Amino acid sequence: MLDDRAKLLLKALVERYIADGQPVGSRTLSKASGVELSPATIRNVMSDLEEQGLIISPHTSAGRVPTARGYRLFVDTMLTLQPAHLGSGLMGGHQLAPDQPQKVLTNAAHMLSNLSQFVGVVMAPKRTSVFRHIEFLRLSDRRVLVIIVSPDGDVQNRVIFTETDFSQSQLIEAANFLNSHYAGMAMEEVRERLKNEVEALRGEIASLMQAAVKVSAEAIEASDEVVVSGERNLLAVSDFSGDMSSLRKLFDLFEQKAQLMRLLDVSSRAEGVRIYIGGESQVIPYQELSVVTAPYEVDGQVVGTLGVIGPMRMPYEKMIQIVDITSKLVSTALSHSK
Repeated sequence: MLDDRAKLLLKALVERYIADGQPVGSRTLSKASGVELSPATIRNVMSDLEEQGLIISPHTSAGRVPTARGYRLFVDTMLTLQPAHLGSGLMGGHQLAPDQPQKVLTNAAHMLSNLSQFVGVVMAPKRTSVFRHIEFLRLSDRRVLVIIVSPDGDVQNRVIFTETDFSQSQLIEAANFLNSHYAGMAMEEVRERLKNEVEALRGEIASLMQAAVKVSAEAIEASDEVVVSGERNLLAVSDFSGDMSSLRKLFDLFEQKAQLMRLLDVSSRAEGVRIYIGGESQVIPYQELSVVTAPYEVDGQVVGTLGVIGPMRMPYEKMIQIVDITSKLVSTALSHSK
């Protein structure tokens, strides 16, 4: 537990470091905190904070900088947030017009990155894994291409490896059976029904169908999209500019999107704004990064998540407001875009 004086100095140190990006020395801290304390007293408090793992002293400097733990304490107990109507001023009149849902999400990602000057991410609403039509194409021995057409015309292709070498005529027979009996159903329901109806089908055809339904469900769910905007903003962040290997890892993360999907999916189950500091999310295990997320809704139902990804040294109060207000704008636009 920190006493009031230690809290005051930690708050002043974090705010000063976020603003300047320079390690904070005792003299600077004395001015920033606005309290009359002797340099010796400040040094003692700084030493205590360092022992508790809340700040560290870079070896090249006499000043201190916050650790991930220090940021966490600052965010959890020391942030004073403006009411939403005051925070909306920083949005500069930005609005999201009710439009096609995809356009709303793309515009929201751009808005998040423009306002934050970091990376904006938006996870599109989950789609139910329903298929309109399915086809099988024999590629070679025991390799089959599954072509799945969703109700909105989206086409997904997946290759499966089968235990039996099927002829093209057998594959057509299997596809015809699925299309005539199950088209329009969710893949999960098809999977359950197939379990109960395998007796009516030859064993190897049944196993082909089970495999096809499994990859079809995965294909449709994997097409959940993450819209990413503003990756290049990280090139201008001084915290990263000297570390090209970190930047390369980050760009790989944005390219692959799978980890982002998992993080946003976890965040969508939480209410309100969530903050992950310095690798806390474990899904994005980068010590230099923080992520601020919030879920958005359509007609009162949470359908997706959006957020900002930036350096650990970010102005959290401003990011929380940007993410919170954008999630409300997206919810309003999507609820009126149908």
